[in-house]
Amino acid sequence: MKQRIERLREELARHNHKYYVENAPEIGDEEFDRMMRELADLEAAHPEFDDPASPTRRVGSDLSGGFETVTHSRPMLSLANTYSMEEVAEFCTRVEREVGGNALGGLNDAQEVAYVCEPKFDGTAISLSYEGGVLVRALTRGDGVAGDDVTANVRTIHSIPLKLHEVPANSPPAFRCWPASFDIRGEILMPYAAFERLNARRAAAEEALFANPRNAAAGSLKLQSPALVARRGLEAFLYGVVGEGLPFETHSESLRAAREWGFRVSEHTRVCRSLDEIRAYIAEIDGLRAALPYATDGVVIKVDSYALQRRLGATAKSPRWAVAYKFAAESAATRLVSVEFSVGRTGAVTPVANLDPVQLAGTTVKRASMHNADQIALLDVRVGDMVYVEKGGEIIPKITGVDLLARPAVSVPLEFPAMCPACGATLVRDEGEARHFCPNAAGCPPQIVGRIAHFVSRRAMDIEGLGEETIALLVAERLVSTPADLYTLRAEQLAPLPRLGEKSAENIVAGVAASLEIPFARVLYALGIRMVGETTAKYLAAHFRTLDALVSAPPEELAQVEEVGDKVAEAIRGYFADPQNMALVERLREAGVRFEAEEKTVASDALAGRHVVISGSFALHSRDALKEMIEAHGGRNQSAVAANTDFLLAGEKIGPAKLAKARKLGIPIISEEQFLAMTGDVEKSTPSDKNDNNPQERVLF
Repeated sequence: MKQRIERLREELARHNHKYYVENAPEIGDEEFDRMMRELADLEAAHPEFDDPASPTRRVGSDLSGGFETVTHSRPMLSLANTYSMEEVAEFCTRVEREVGGNALGGLNDAQEVAYVCEPKFDGTAISLSYEGGVLVRALTRGDGVAGDDVTANVRTIHSIPLKLHEVPANSPPAFRCWPASFDIRGEILMPYAAFERLNARRAAAEEALFANPRNAAAGSLKLQSPALVARRGLEAFLYGVVGEGLPFETHSESLRAAREWGFRVSEHTRVCRSLDEIRAYIAEIDGLRAALPYATDGVVIKVDSYALQRRLGATAKSPRWAVAYKFAAESAATRLVSVEFSVGRTGAVTPVANLDPVQLAGTTVKRASMHNADQIALLDVRVGDMVYVEKGGEIIPKITGVDLLARPAVSVPLEFPAMCPACGATLVRDEGEARHFCPNAAGCPPQIVGRIAHFVSRRAMDIEGLGEETIALLVAERLVSTPADLYTLRAEQLAPLPRLGEKSAENIVAGVAASLEIPFARVLYALGIRMVGETTAKYLAAHFRTLDALVSAPPEELAQVEEVGDKVAEAIRGYFADPQNMALVERLREAGVRFEAEEKTVASDALAGRHVVISGSFALHSRDALKEMIEAHGGRNQSAVAANTDFLLAGEKIGPAKLAKARKLGIPIISEEQFLAMTGDVEKSTPSDKNDNNPQERVLF
C-alpha cells in the first residue's frame, strides 16, 4: 500500500507541474481528480504514511523563476470538483446540515441557505490588489500561499480597471466607496477569436500551437514582454472580493458592488435558493456555453452569506462553502480510416488522423491531431480502431483514447515513418525534440513550396497573387526553387501558365518589385528561420540593426535579445551556418532586398557604445520611450544584466533578480532622473505617461 501511495504522489506532482508550470496537461480534470481522491482515501486509511509534502496538502503551483514571488494576503485555495448532480446534492445537504438551513425541501427552524451560481471560466486564476482605488499588484495563484507578480502584464488587459470607477450617489451606501485596501480574485482568459488568431500566427510560423485557450492565457500571462501580452487579446472576469471589514453581508452583494466599481462580473451570475434552481441553472449554462465567446467548463456554487462561509470554514486545500460542478468533456467515438504524415516548410513531419465524419461540439469532425510519434506510441492507435475524439478547449480535435474491445482481430501497430513521405530522405529527430524532421530542405517539394509561401505571405514580404497553388505550379515548372528566384521572374514567363494570363503575370512581377521596400524586420521573418516568429524577428532587427551583425553575433549577445533563449539562438546560428541559406541571403541582397533597419533619429552620442538594462516602472516615461531614448543617444538596449552591461536603469518595483545581479557584478544603478540628466532630456519630461488613463498607454506598463 505504501508503494501505491508514493506512486500516486509522484504522478500527481508531475501532473501538477505539467498543468501549472508547463501549461501542457497530459490528462483530463476528471482523471486527475480521481487520482487525487484515491490518494486522499488511502492517506486517511493509512495515517502512518503521512507526508507534509503530499499533493493532497497543497494547491498546484504555477510559480516560475522569471517573476518576483509575493505572498498572498489570504491563501488562494482551489475548489473541490464534482461531476454529477448527486454530488451537488451531497454538497448542499452537508452545508445545510452544518448551518441549519434546508435548500432541498423548504425551511426548518433555522435560516434558509442561498447559493450564488456562476459560470466556471476555463482560464488562469488571478488576484488583484487595490489601494485607494488604484491597482497596485496582480499575482497568479502560484502555490496558493504565494504567487508570481505579473502586474505589468495584467495592466495591459483592458477589462481590468487601473483605477476604480466613481459610484453614482443614488447607489446603495455599501457601493459608494470602495474599501481603502482590498483584493479581488478572478480569471484571466483568452476568447476563442483571439485564440484562433494566435494559433493561426503560430501555425504560419510553424511554431507549436497552444492546445486550448486556457493554456494560451496562462502562457501569455507569463511572457516577459508586456507589449506582447497586450497583443494577445486577454480578458478577465472577477468573482471574489477579499479584505478586512468589507461592508457586505453576502457574496452576491459584493459582486454587485464590484460591477459598479468597474470590474467585469459575469452577467450570468445568479442567486439560487433550492437544489431545483441550482439544477436548472446548470442546465441553462450547459446549453448556453456553446454560444459564449470564451471557454467555460462548469458552474461554481458558493454559499452566499459571508457569516455562513466563516462558519463552514475551509480545509487545507479547499473552502467548505463552495464547490465546482464540472461539465464532462464532449467526446465522440469514430473509426480511424487512415493517417497522413504531412511535411511543413521547416521540415517538421506531423501525423494527422483521417476519421469517419462525426458530430462533436456542434461541428463535423473529419480530421484530428496526433501530435507526434510519442503520442502515437502512448495511445497505441491503429488504423481501423474505434477512437475517442475530443475538442481540446472546444477548438482543436484530438484523439484521446482507443476502444480496445472494438479493435479488429487483425491490426498492426502504427509506425512513424523513417523516411520523408514527400522526398524519401531519412528523417531525423534531435535530442529533446518531440517532432521528426526531413533534413532535405533544398529538395523536398513541400518544404520548397512552404518556404516560398511563407516568404510571400502578408506579414512577411506581402507579395499578392502567389498562393500555394500558383507557387506549386512555378516549382513544378522549374521557374522557382527558392524565394530569390522570384526576383528574376518575367511576365512573359508567367503569362502562358494555367490560370494566370498577362494581367496576373504583370501583377505578380509588380508585387515582387514592391517587396523591395519591405522593412528589415519583416524580411528577417520572411526568411523562415526555425523558431523565429514575427515578434522575435522584430526584436532581433531592433537589436542588431543589420543582417551582417546578426550573422556574426556570438551566442551571449543573441541571448540578450528579448524572446531569444538557448533553443532559438541555436536555431538562428544553425540557419546562418548553412551554406545554402547564406547563398539565398546573398542572392536576395543582390536583388535589392533590405537587410538593414532604417536609421533612427540620432539625438546625441551621450550613450555611444554603452549597454543599458531597464527594469521597473517609471514616473516620467514609458519603458518603450526610454528604450527609444537610449538608442537615440547611441546606446544599446539589453534585456538581461550581463558582464558588459554599463548601467541598470531602475524604476519602481524593479525585478529582484536583475537588481541582485547588477550588485553582484558591481554595475552602476541609476534612476530615471539621473538618466535624463545624462542625456539632456530633463526639460522634455513631464509626469504624464504613467498616470494617463488612455488605454493605448496602459500597454506600456
